[in-house]
Parts: sequence; C-alpha cells; structure tokens
Amino acid sequence: MAGSVLLVDDEEKLRSLLKRIITLEGFAVSEASTLKQAGKMLEREAFDVVLCDVKLPDGNGVDFVKQLKQKNTAVEVILLTAYGNIPDGVQAMKNGAFDYITKGDDNDKIIPLLNRAIEKAQLLKRVTALEAQVGRRYSFDNILGDSVLITEAVSLAKRVAPTDATVLLLGETGTGKEVFAQAIHNGSKRAGKPFMALNCSAFTKELLESEIFGHKAGAFTGANKDKKGLIEEATGGTLFLDEIGEMPVELQSKLLRVLETSDFIKVGDTRLTKVDVRIVAATNRDLQKEVNEGKFREDLFYRLNVFTIGLPALRDRKKDIPLLAKHFMQVFAQKTNGKVNSISKEFIEHLQNHDWKGNIRELKNIIERACILETGTELSVTSLPLELQTTAYKPHVLSAFDLASVEKLHIQRVLNHTKGNKTETARLLNIGLTTLYRKLEEYKIG
Repeated sequence: MAGSVLLVDDEEKLRSLLKRIITLEGFAVSEASTLKQAGKMLEREAFDVVLCDVKLPDGNGVDFVKQLKQKNTAVEVILLTAYGNIPDGVQAMKNGAFDYITKGDDNDKIIPLLNRAIEKAQLLKRVTALEAQVGRRYSFDNILGDSVLITEAVSLAKRVAPTDATVLLLGETGTGKEVFAQAIHNGSKRAGKPFMALNCSAFTKELLESEIFGHKAGAFTGANKDKKGLIEEATGGTLFLDEIGEMPVELQSKLLRVLETSDFIKVGDTRLTKVDVRIVAATNRDLQKEVNEGKFREDLFYRLNVFTIGLPALRDRKKDIPLLAKHFMQVFAQKTNGKVNSISKEFIEHLQNHDWKGNIRELKNIIERACILETGTELSVTSLPLELQTTAYKPHVLSAFDLASVEKLHIQRVLNHTKGNKTETARLLNIGLTTLYRKLEEYKIG
C-alpha cells in the first residue's frame, strides 16, 4: 500500500530526519520548504498525503489545509506543530485535516498515522474512479443508435437533463427507459447525488407505500424500526419510478403532493418530511386512456407530463440492430468464451427480420446466449434460438405493383408539398409523427 508523501517544513534538519524515517518504510517522499513551493508541486503531481508544518515563512498550515481541500478532496493532510494548542487543532480538523500532532513527541506515531491517511486517500481515489466509470456507463454517449427516432429521443433528453423538470418516459418494456433515466440524472446538476429506482409493479400497495415513503416503527406488523423511503434516500438526487401506471390510485395522491409541495407523511407518522428530489417516471401504458377510465389521477398525469419522451421500439429502429448487436457481442465475448470477435451477415439479417417484442432487452439476451453457444470466432445463425433460425430473411423490394411503393410515392409527394415539414406531413397523412419517421426510415426517404 506504499504511497506518496509531500513533506512541507522550513527546518531542513527536521525535514531530512522525517524523510529518512518515512522513506525507510517504503513511501515515496518529496520535499518543499514553503507553502508556495508545495502548492506548485501539488499542481504537477498527485500525492496521497501532505505532511505539513503549521508555522511556515509564507503562511499558516491550518489555512493551507482549507485551500487545498477546496481544490483536491482526495489528498489527506497531517499537520505538525512545535507548540500544539486546542483552538488550532479544532480549526485544523474543521478545515479537513486528517490529524494534528506535535513534533518530536509523536515521531513513533507518524508511520501508523501515515498508513491510515494513505489508506483513506487511496480508497477515495478508487471510489472517485468508479464513480467516473459509472457516470460514463450511464451517459448519453452510451445510448447506441443513429436512427432518426433514437437520436431525437436522446436530443430531447439532453435538453431536459440540466433542468429540474419532471420527465415522463413512454415506451414498451425493454426499450431502455431506466438507461435514459440514469443518463438524464447524470446529465443534471444532481449527478453527484443518489439515483434511486423502483418498479411500481413489483410490490403490493402496502409495501410500495413503505418502499417509496418510508414508515415509523410500529406503523404495522413487522415495522420494528423507522425506515427511510426511497424518496427520502434520493434527496438531492433523482427518484426513478418505473411502471408508474401500476401505482395504486391511493398512493398517487401522496406522490402528487410531493410534486406540488416537496413534502409527504411517512406511514405511521404525523409530521411532514421535506425532500428535494427530482422525479423521472416511466410507463408502457397509455396514461391518457388510464385517466379516461378512472384508473389514473388526471391531476397527477398532468404533473408527470411536464416533459414527455417517447422511446422507440426496436422494430421501429432496425437500422440500429447491427450496432447494438456488435456492442453486446463485444461485452459478452469477454465474459464467455472470449473467442468470438465478429458477426456473420446472415446472423444480422435474421435479427433484422425479427419482431423484437422484448426490444433491446430481448436482443441483449439473445446475443449473450449466442456468445455462449458459438464454438467459432464468428456468431452464426446456428447459435440463434430455433424460432429465429427458421425465420427466412426476405429483403423488402419495392415494385410498381407493390402497395408499399404506392405508399412511399404518396408520402414523398406530401413531403414535397409541405417543403419537408414533417409535422405538417404527418397531419395531412393523418398518422402519428413517430409513424411517419418510421416510414421515412423504412422507405429511405431523405
């Protein structure tokens, strides 16, 4: 666990003694005689621990700790003083010092103290690196696809991410709603705060209420102690409520209150709990239809529907299948036999001719299975499930007598009439804008 130490002291003899002691323990030690010199060295090099005198020619070590911690939270600082006093020690710890010790008397404590400080610094660096890795994993850059529908969805999500607006994600199961929710969170000012996710269809009404809002001890049988709900755990961050259409009507009013007043009452409590949380919700249901049938509160629907993003089904973005398949192949090849490094043309053709009712999740599972079964270096049709193997690939060819040819020609004419205005084109054709984009892509109409 040997780490790097920067020793800051204007007394050369003491500095040399400490350097010898610390170096013999396997630490890499650098020296500075002033705070200015130490500051420049810290800008050039990443040290684990700074061992710093309190009284220096160009400043005070206690103040230096505060300045350093504002710039670099990963480095730990141990302060050395010739004449320790309680007020200085208290202030040093408040400013973020790891410890505050007296010179000479505590030489035998230096090495154990350094070990603990370096352990903490290196742990913090690992955590920071993991957080950065997770942030990259759930960034917009990792939402794959260049079809019109997915790029428009990503564009909308990027625009709403920096705000605090409530977002409603609409799409079939497996279209990547949670991936979008996490990307929105990581693209916001709340990125460093918690992201909590809950599937509303996975619990009974009573358990769902407790999971979201928490409860007080004794609120019900088995509630032996107070419990924070996810909405409180996510304070400062984002709460993702998947399958919001499955939430019982009785709980919808509590969620509505949170959206309107930022407070709620825990199960079994009488006091309000304040929260600062952003809500991102998702559903595969038609919430407007649920409202009309009295299954979903209209006022909650309008509060959730501040900013809606529709996520396309995989069958509407088949252009992206080769890219997605290659990505999953690279991921699972490393985890399985490690030999697979390519995909056959026929394999891709069979994938593109499938309906994908399970969307991206189904594609991911099929590629993982194929990587496990494949004995060669290229994914072939024989490693696909039987139902996909027996699906004949029939490329779509337009002809003068084909109904699709007539449709393509008509869409092109209307598009020309509206001078490329897709919203107006969809209105004149009496179809949804999403349907129009799918047909433009299918017929390769620019």
